[in-house]
Amino acid sequence: MSGRAQLMWDEAVTGYDFGPGHPMDPVRLTLTRRLVSALGLDREVEVVGAKPAGESTLRLVHRQDYIEAVKAASADPRAADAAYGLGTLDDPAFAGMHEVSSLIAGLSVGAAEAVWRGEAQHAVNFAGGLHHAMPGGAAGFCVYNDAALAIARLLELGAERVAYVDVDVHHGDGVQAAFWEDPRVLTISLHEHPRTLFPQTGWPEETGGGAGEGSAVNLALPAGTGDTGWLRAFHAVVPELIADFRPQVLVTQHGADTHFEDPLAHLAVSLDAQRAVQMACHSLAHEHAGGRWVALGGGGYAVTEVVPRSWTHLVGIAAGRQIAPETVIPESWRQEVYARTRELGPGRMTDGRWPVVFREWEAGYDPADRLDQAVLAVRRAVFPLRGLLA
Repeated sequence: MSGRAQLMWDEAVTGYDFGPGHPMDPVRLTLTRRLVSALGLDREVEVVGAKPAGESTLRLVHRQDYIEAVKAASADPRAADAAYGLGTLDDPAFAGMHEVSSLIAGLSVGAAEAVWRGEAQHAVNFAGGLHHAMPGGAAGFCVYNDAALAIARLLELGAERVAYVDVDVHHGDGVQAAFWEDPRVLTISLHEHPRTLFPQTGWPEETGGGAGEGSAVNLALPAGTGDTGWLRAFHAVVPELIADFRPQVLVTQHGADTHFEDPLAHLAVSLDAQRAVQMACHSLAHEHAGGRWVALGGGGYAVTEVVPRSWTHLVGIAAGRQIAPETVIPESWRQEVYARTRELGPGRMTDGRWPVVFREWEAGYDPADRLDQAVLAVRRAVFPLRGLLA
């Protein structure tokens, strides 16, 4: 294994564009890539591309009729079929949609292949993490589910245990659905409670079906959860499950929309806590998966203030060159932010909350605390199914 990290990138991913006014503004990808470069991280990673996912790869997760519907809408957006989730407010059809969605999927699949084959120890595709797409339909700004496709490719290559950890503010419903009955894949999603946020799934009682019972884990967090609660919840559930499962590869999704400035959700997490979880995922990969780590992007709609900084930290961690929180952001990048968005970019790689302090689960359960209630609910739902103490 080379130990060198790969950054999966192709400028064409910025063509994943649902149009003016849509929250999924591709400028967030451009600005992330430019910040990676401005901080010199592209000298620490191998920047590589990949072929778009072909039909045989897409069919590992998606139905043929859905792929044909995406192709038709891609060729003529007026032909979009809402029965497949296309041409909706969340997923407007646009010319070239199939091509760019296949490219993003191909980059995540390429990341998985590189890590499995030992060409890289870590691989990052921050354009990926489109976790809501279902086998037969688009949903939640997601056309093809690159995360599920990367996992499916790992299984095809011979992986027997793949763990998926999703810390996006929204439930990782599409990935869960793809592997609902597959005990080879452990899916763990930390997200805002479905009572208050799309897609209204991800209840702790959703634990998998058939042979996969106990392989789906859902930690539904109360609206308003901040750094200390978010980190407490993560460490109360994720490390123990990963240690028990012993994955051969760890795939993680790092949606930045948990942030307190994100306009589409209701958690209150800082950039510094997001960085802490990225570091924890990196450590878990080394402790339990032989260092094999595929890290993806996801949601995130504070497109100048939050997303580029969060995912640049992710790239730095994967590259083995962590960006110190107090790092001053180069003025050249801030000028590009203003030129592209007419917004003033952030000045440092921190929200001023580092180091982030939290209370470990072992320090005691507070029955009056809604966060602790949420943690206990998922431990009671899943841990006994896996032979663990709740």
